Amino acid sequence: MTRLPDFEGLAIFAKVVELRSFAATADELVLSKATVSKAVTRLEQKLGARLFNRTSRRLALTDAGHRLAERATRLLADGEAAENEALAQSGAPRGLVRLAVPMTFGVKVIAPLLPEFMQNYPEVAIDLHLSDATVDLIGDGFDAGIRIATLPDSSLLARRLCAMPRFTVAAPSYLATYGRPTHPMHLAAHRCLGYAYLSTPNTWHYTNAAGEQADVRLSGPLRVNNGEALLPALLAGLGIADLPEFIVGDALASGAVEVILQGWHQREGAVHLVMPPGGPRPARVEVLAEFLAEKLGRRGR
Repeated sequence: MTRLPDFEGLAIFAKVVELRSFAATADELVLSKATVSKAVTRLEQKLGARLFNRTSRRLALTDAGHRLAERATRLLADGEAAENEALAQSGAPRGLVRLAVPMTFGVKVIAPLLPEFMQNYPEVAIDLHLSDATVDLIGDGFDAGIRIATLPDSSLLARRLCAMPRFTVAAPSYLATYGRPTHPMHLAAHRCLGYAYLSTPNTWHYTNAAGEQADVRLSGPLRVNNGEALLPALLAGLGIADLPEFIVGDALASGAVEVILQGWHQREGAVHLVMPPGGPRPARVEVLAEFLAEKLGRRGR
């Protein structure tokens, strides 16, 4: 008799790979830790190879584990997609959506929207991952992500949600001390506050209404991997920054900083929802996508 593959063992193994923890996997799958451990052990015995090197503090894939992980992860994703597609035909959206969002945008914009979404869709849970680093949606198992940029070519599916203006700004105290630059190339002689996750973190690229371009290489006393972390130095008059509206809007409105280089602008990006290719997408992802498009589209207007 032909024996079926150990689908349960493979799915549990894929979840352990994702979470890097037997205990976390047990919690997420509502299983005992012993059940998770036995499933992985059963799979190792069937394959005749150890899949993890385990110590009290660390869980690491072996070579055999690495070779199996991609296929097991794909199998788990296909199984979840099949189940969710069937559920979408028969009832309300339900299940977990893993969403990756830049840190400050997530805290200031996305998190305040989630209570309304959760009230509208009580059977959908959100795992909100906050990081300014560009995550690997497919490799890290995310259903969707928010990107604020001019997007490069990619296999990911992207949906534009709203524009996101950027402003080159300085505090009045900085301008009084160091003078006001009137052309982008003047920035080379100024103290500029940098953001590490720009596509070119050491160079700002400007254009004016006449189509002239200016690319200026910067130097300054501070570079960070979260844009909001620039605000204290900016407000203290220690440098010039180029920041999106959701970070610097309040400081502009209060007069704590001023827009400089009038008529010149860096490339204006937009807020995009990006998702792995393929489909159909689970109903839980589709309703979140529509909700964010409606809310952020209204914000953009």
